[in-house]
Amino acid sequence: MQSHAHAHAHADARDAVSTALLAELRSRIPAGRVLTNGPEYAKAVALFNAAVDVRPAVVVRCATTADVQAATRASRNHGVPISVRGGGHDFWGRAFRPGGLVLDLTDMRGVQVDIGRRFATVGGGALSSDVVSAAERAGLTAVTGTAGAVGMLGLTLGGGYGPLIGQFGLAADNLLGAEVVLADGSRVHTDADHHPDLFWALRGGGGNFGVVTSARIRLHPVPTVVSGTILYPIVQSADILADLGGILQDCPDELTVDVGFLPGPDGKPTVYVAPTWSGDIEVGNAENGPVRALARLGTPVLAEIGPVARSAALAATDTMFPPGRMGAIRTRTVQSISGSIATVLDRAAQEFTSPFSAIVWHQFHGAAARLPLGSTAFGRREPHLMVELISLWEGESKGNAGAGDGRSPHLRWLEALHAALEPFSLPGGYVNFLGPETPDQVAESYGPNTERLLAVKSAVDPDSVFAATPLPSGSADAGSRPVSGVEPEHRGVPAVPPENGIGSSDIGHVGLGLSPRGPSDG
Repeated sequence: MQSHAHAHAHADARDAVSTALLAELRSRIPAGRVLTNGPEYAKAVALFNAAVDVRPAVVVRCATTADVQAATRASRNHGVPISVRGGGHDFWGRAFRPGGLVLDLTDMRGVQVDIGRRFATVGGGALSSDVVSAAERAGLTAVTGTAGAVGMLGLTLGGGYGPLIGQFGLAADNLLGAEVVLADGSRVHTDADHHPDLFWALRGGGGNFGVVTSARIRLHPVPTVVSGTILYPIVQSADILADLGGILQDCPDELTVDVGFLPGPDGKPTVYVAPTWSGDIEVGNAENGPVRALARLGTPVLAEIGPVARSAALAATDTMFPPGRMGAIRTRTVQSISGSIATVLDRAAQEFTSPFSAIVWHQFHGAAARLPLGSTAFGRREPHLMVELISLWEGESKGNAGAGDGRSPHLRWLEALHAALEPFSLPGGYVNFLGPETPDQVAESYGPNTERLLAVKSAVDPDSVFAATPLPSGSADAGSRPVSGVEPEHRGVPAVPPENGIGSSDIGHVGLGLSPRGPSDG
């Protein structure tokens, strides 16, 4: 009887906190933007990955930085966990926390372009497509991934591999400054001259340090690229990958090539080659040029290459892969696709369990590889390949049906491939694609930048209001608390006692189009 009364007391306390929290929020934010149920709430909690079902207590549809500040303070006043939603593409659903408060930035999508100084001021909820489309109207473009529906700032905070990486570096390398709401609800503006340690941490360290409500992004005069998709039969895999190994090592900055395996138009696995040329269009589109040469490595079943606006390339991926499928993602980092690695990947491709799954590796080269490791928080600067392992499927409940051990065949395929690549992989991984299943990779992802990131974290969020991924071994409270609801591009350095992370969008997105582009890289 005492325990029953005790449970009632706890429920009453929760109800009181909820009532008081809502009262404070609605006294500072229009009531129509504080959502706890109904159609607008249901729309706000829908995510890209249908395998995720996390229900926050309240969603605050923020329209201004002042809204973010008010909601952040309210969450602290009432001890309610907080998270941030941008694009909603995190595979783990960490835009939400069970019973938590969500700072929904999807209404903060404004983009203003300064043509003369070549930068865009980007709202915290802006998608990559928003930024590219606005820049394109001025004859410019932004460094993004390959899909338009990914949150621009989440992508940027975690690093941001993409088809312009050789010419212009990571998305994080193009961050010029940011407006950040800190854990106490205060607002700061940071760049190379103002709060430089925080600015350094935001460039590849994740959103572990505050809520980025807007940012300035460098733009480039390349609105049109030469791009496309080439598919080869998987029987040609060994020869194609051997040739591509040398090509990737010698790529000029202007050429970045995504390579991998995905089901072709007939459902059979194919070798996937997706070049992007960001230099002179005539050179890139020439019959004897470096791009079209990639269609002569064997006998392709599909070869579509030509000049394309970057906005169209992003839209093609988004159209091909709408939200609503179930999915999971893992990542590995390798120096090259050697014979042994190619064999592992080829075998896995021939065992695809779904026509929507894929294996893709993204180049890290050129401008991105020439920056010193300590110049930003991003944890790896030597040339490498980031391998994206993607399992997407339809028709099963939450991905847990169909296998004797309780896992779906799609998850078993993914986990087996991830394990098979471990002996060939470099330590750590791309933080935008790492989740709670891989704490060892998380712990090793920032290398010598880890200690500085921890120091910044302690300075700007000493109470770890923003909580996220598991801690590395050796950190205080490692593994002692559940993973929070923060999108991965907001995740930041998980090696923070206690664990934490937050930001302004979400990455983990996947898009695999047959033309003109392929998977995103967050």
